[in-house]
Amino acid sequence: MITALRTKVAAAVLSATAAVSVLGFAGAARAAPSNTNSQAGMHGDPVAAAPFWRLQVAPYSCGEMAVADVIGQITGHEPSEADITDAAEHTPSDNHPGPIYTPSSRTSNNDLVVLLGHYGIQAGAYHSSLDLIEQDLDHGRKVIAGVNDKTLWNASGNRGQENHFVVVTGIDTNAAAVHLNDTGTMSGRDEQVSIATFEQAWVTSDHFAVVTRSP
Repeated sequence: MITALRTKVAAAVLSATAAVSVLGFAGAARAAPSNTNSQAGMHGDPVAAAPFWRLQVAPYSCGEMAVADVIGQITGHEPSEADITDAAEHTPSDNHPGPIYTPSSRTSNNDLVVLLGHYGIQAGAYHSSLDLIEQDLDHGRKVIAGVNDKTLWNASGNRGQENHFVVVTGIDTNAAAVHLNDTGTMSGRDEQVSIATFEQAWVTSDHFAVVTRSP
């Protein structure tokens, strides 16, 4: 059972429910260990994660689809979009009255932790960094990041706010690239963007990430 701890992460995020006692992390703002030995090259396994990408069809379902992707990676059994949105529509939000998901509004950041918990997967919500995500991926943890989709896709529109969720499946420091499963675009299976582009998209959420417990 996940013990949810409510902690302020940012005004844009409001409050983040983090399974801190379960994961053993210090809190919503995570500091890199002093003995970090980050290696150059690929962190994570985007090839293994790619088969769990699905294109979203329902409106505002990127968070639910990111959770489904992570469930698939961990268990080998990925919920369909209909199943994951139905579960979210019948699971109370930890951030506002009503359910986690409705077709008329974007899912709250911390509710991704709640939805993963509904499927028995322990996770926490944090401010993070690329160095920390590299470590998470190296340890087999799964990572969902809050980003701005217009920045990722180099599309016109408001690039100043978080409006999308993606699964970070790999970071290749040699190629300076971040690998994503991005349900919002037809080219989202193992989508690859530069580290600089990802940072610009990610900073809009104050580097918000949901990280699963180590397997």
